Amino acid sequence: MRAVQLSIVIVSYNVRYFLEQCLLSVERATEGMETETWVVDNNSADGSVELVRRRFPWVRVIANTANPGFSIANNQALRQSSGKYMLLLNPDTVVQEDTFRRCYAFSEAHPELGGLGVTMIDGSGRFLPESKRGLPTPWVAFTKAFGLARLFPRSRRFNHYHLGYLPADETHPIEVLAGAYMWLRAEALEKVGLLDEAFFMYGEDIDLSYRLLQGGYQNYYFPETSIIHYKGESTKRGSLNYVRVFYQAMIIFARKHFVGSQARLLVWMMQLAVYVRATLTVVSNLWQRLRFPLVDAVGIYLGLRLLKQFWSAYQFGDPTYFPETINYLHFPAYTLLWIGSIFLGGGYDRPYAYGRLLRSLVVGTLLLLAIYALLPEVLRPSRALLVLGAAWATAWTLGVRTVASLFSHGTVGAAHDRRLVIVGGTAETQRTLSLLQRAGAVRNYLGRIAPTDEAWQTGAHAGAGETIGSSARLETLVALYRVEELIFCSADLDNTAIQRWMSHLGPGVQYRILPEASGSIIGSHQRDRRGTLYTIDVNLRISDPTYRRGKWLFDRLGAVCVLLLSPVLVWFVDQPLGLLRNALRVLLARESWVGYHPDDPQRDVLPPLRTGVLWPGMGAESLATDTLHHLNLLYARDYGVGEDWRLIVRHLRQLGR
Repeated sequence: MRAVQLSIVIVSYNVRYFLEQCLLSVERATEGMETETWVVDNNSADGSVELVRRRFPWVRVIANTANPGFSIANNQALRQSSGKYMLLLNPDTVVQEDTFRRCYAFSEAHPELGGLGVTMIDGSGRFLPESKRGLPTPWVAFTKAFGLARLFPRSRRFNHYHLGYLPADETHPIEVLAGAYMWLRAEALEKVGLLDEAFFMYGEDIDLSYRLLQGGYQNYYFPETSIIHYKGESTKRGSLNYVRVFYQAMIIFARKHFVGSQARLLVWMMQLAVYVRATLTVVSNLWQRLRFPLVDAVGIYLGLRLLKQFWSAYQFGDPTYFPETINYLHFPAYTLLWIGSIFLGGGYDRPYAYGRLLRSLVVGTLLLLAIYALLPEVLRPSRALLVLGAAWATAWTLGVRTVASLFSHGTVGAAHDRRLVIVGGTAETQRTLSLLQRAGAVRNYLGRIAPTDEAWQTGAHAGAGETIGSSARLETLVALYRVEELIFCSADLDNTAIQRWMSHLGPGVQYRILPEASGSIIGSHQRDRRGTLYTIDVNLRISDPTYRRGKWLFDRLGAVCVLLLSPVLVWFVDQPLGLLRNALRVLLARESWVGYHPDDPQRDVLPPLRTGVLWPGMGAESLATDTLHHLNLLYARDYGVGEDWRLIVRHLRQLGR
């Protein structure tokens, strides 16, 4: 006889903020049930283990000193679990308050059930098709790998992988469960075995689902409850690593479960898919990065050639006045310098920030005029043509971005501050606004929506001027105020209501959740991308490629200056040989002059930086870990080259440490 009704196993790896929210939802969902919860941490560096032990003492923790993979980590807890049912749950999920009770009741009523999956929605409220899946036979794998399933999402023939022809709001027997929420009968696991540890990540859920079917059990898709799955895998779906790991898992599955020509066909198909998808991924990523530079360069160059023809005929009455060499020498140089100026000025990092674009073009034009003035007369074809070219480059690049902006998000220019509404009580709303302010997140705050009609009426009588209505009229209020972002305060709301609103309102609104008693606001709006580990949607300057390039240049120029001035500087530092060593390490990109405080256990959740010779808070003693993290966060949020210079001047004697 099993000791408890349900054993919940969560494998965690550097997802502290999502894990906290997940466990809070599990705590609500297990009320009134006999359960045990395990967290297996695969050597996270973000303080996940400390968080769980401090805030969730009822959770059993297995803290690995390495990352053995998803299957091994789950099996570690499954072997020690005593539940009648086992649940493999991703840490980047949020379950409803009645999810476990509904799944338990359904499982008890269906003794043939081996495994069960539920409806999953992503962080934007969209239904996730992997909530129900079919077995990847050679034909099914072919349609998935080569995009036919996406072209014909409701076809029985072409989309058996996601069972797109089965209604998402009806219960169905299915073949494959999703590893993000995998409800399993313990006696079925005892019969067919645990997760196959040959799978490091991906594929283990398909393998176990298939073995359950082979063992005589039935798997079900159960839509009477749902979960949020932020899709926070450690490998992004748009990366080459994901392509390699996912299809390698499919190859392992094929070799294990298929024989003869069927196995060879599937393995060959997966190997071909790796190369095809990898090529498409590379091309797609390159196009995403280079589309604006390429279009700008082609347009500017062709425009210069047309301007040459026009200016020759208009000013000199001779279309062939300028030599042909200008097409192959001057115009490519002009184009490259303008494109390079836009790149260094950050115009391609934020293509719709017109201010950056114009500043970059002005700097590039001034630099071009300065170089032009220094050239010998024979290499100076026409100053007027250069000025006209600058005007054309400005008009062309602005026009390209205007058209692209209209097509991509229906507006012109950079995104404005999002129109924000907070759904929650007065106290939690104030806490949310405080967190947003501390993190430096800019929002156009419109007001608060009370969680109930009673709270709305009470708030109105209390003179809470920012209260704009109750959650009973949420859909109407979102449309009326043209809300672009909603933050739900889960201390005042249940997860069932939050998920219902997300599904109903859809991806037109960005959603965040403030977990109860948490300092983190969680959300993700990117489909098929991992949920980013942020406390809110903070604009950390150190993440901006422009600032990162500035830091890179500052480090290299600083290292060169230190080496050139070392005969003088050695008299001002405590360890002269260390100064030379550090300068060489910075020059070779092994260190940075300034990095994060090394004693902050949560520094890995911030954008990565190389180890610093110096760091914020240097010299202060006995600082709390929260203070160290806050110093690092402020450094990342407000970064500028001036901050690095200030720290170097202040701690000059320690540059040789």
